[in-house]
Amino acid sequence: MESEKENWNALMGMFRRSSWAPLLLLFTLITVISLQFTSNPLYSIRVVISGSSIPDTLSLDPDSCGGGFFVGSTERKFVKSIKDFGGVGDGKTSNTETFRRAVQFMQRFGAKGGAQLNVPRGRWLTGSFNLTSNFTLFLEKGAIILGSQDPDEWPIIEPLPSYGRGRERLGGRHISLIHGDGLTNVVITGQNGTIDGQGKMWWDLWWNRTLKHTRGHLVEIMNSQNVLISNLTFLNSPFWTVHPVYCSNVVIRDMTILAPLNAPNTDGIDPDSCTNVCIEDCYVESGDDLVAVKSGWDHYGITMARPSSNIIVRRVSGTTPTCSGVGIGSEMSGGIFNVTVDQLHVWDSAAGLRIKTDKGRGGYIANITISNITMERVKVPIRFSRGSNDHPDDGWDPKAVPYVKGISISNVVSVNSTKAPVLQGIEDAQFEDICMKNVSLLGLGPSAAWHCEYVLGFTSQMSPLPCPQLQNNVSSSWC
Repeated sequence: MESEKENWNALMGMFRRSSWAPLLLLFTLITVISLQFTSNPLYSIRVVISGSSIPDTLSLDPDSCGGGFFVGSTERKFVKSIKDFGGVGDGKTSNTETFRRAVQFMQRFGAKGGAQLNVPRGRWLTGSFNLTSNFTLFLEKGAIILGSQDPDEWPIIEPLPSYGRGRERLGGRHISLIHGDGLTNVVITGQNGTIDGQGKMWWDLWWNRTLKHTRGHLVEIMNSQNVLISNLTFLNSPFWTVHPVYCSNVVIRDMTILAPLNAPNTDGIDPDSCTNVCIEDCYVESGDDLVAVKSGWDHYGITMARPSSNIIVRRVSGTTPTCSGVGIGSEMSGGIFNVTVDQLHVWDSAAGLRIKTDKGRGGYIANITISNITMERVKVPIRFSRGSNDHPDDGWDPKAVPYVKGISISNVVSVNSTKAPVLQGIEDAQFEDICMKNVSLLGLGPSAAWHCEYVLGFTSQMSPLPCPQLQNNVSSSWC
């Protein structure tokens, strides 16, 4: 006992004899180093040495198609909260300038390990804001970003060159709520937080025919590469919900996308003139297509010639009473090829699978593979349609007809459909090499019959029997 007391006194004596000056010097050094991370003294930075809080789900899941497409990094060295910039999550205070200021501030760290902006629990009202490269927008559990109800907070931007004008109105178009242009390695993710476009104001303008400019998307990323959108809920988009355009290496997965079933043109996910896209494990309810692959509109799309290619859509489910589970087109003038659709589940919808095109579109649709499809109460399970007479202006060329070849559809079960498939090609532009195998359409009435025009192909294991145009043995070797 006496020896322990002597040891303790010796230890305390050592500390009493030691000067506190080295400790003060060390503290000062740490403080000076920390100040070097920013020239702006108003904001403090949290440095995350081991990476961000985003799970590396792409590498952990060997079955994900995203692992081969998204080659960016989800690790971010610098992390801040929108609260650090004065954000107020009460659902009433506008945070438009706060989000814009936050992203602009964090842009400086793009080349220094990347930056992540966290949105905590709360209701964060905002107008449109732009993202930056090497950046993550992270919505924590309970976080809700709300789209502003002031149209002026959705500024007008130039139309897309492959469309030549706004999709709904001449001239420019409203910017998306969350926007990005010319980015690399951008991530929008979280702990199932929500982005709500509060689109009813915009739908009313459309229904009342008082819309002056084309509605904005909920999220639009342009001219970018390595884009990841995952693990969030998107609600009530004014127009198309997720619109990657002129992008490469895009992954959209584990998303829930919802809009009222009568909300006009609220497509779920629309890759447009993009290459290397993975869309998987998503649930969509909307007033338009769950997924629609596009590539430009008539002569503007033909001139730009920017195709959509190498696109995988799988394990997507949902309902749309007006449109289709997966649509190809109708804006397809830049070309669409190498599209794979697998494990689609659609119910209570106007169509299951739809290829949409028309005279004036030009372009091509080729090498489309669709398999393992389940449908319930879908009015027309498989449809090729034409004749929308939907053109941007008087400059369209009626002689510009699309080239459609190589459509493979297999392992389809449709229960309680209203009509047999409707396959309408275009005069002087027959759709060729249509291959269908193992397609069962159950519950059709005895008078239900396939309707086919200007199509040619081969089928096997079909019930009921298809139209004669799809019983051409010349195509069987390809099929």
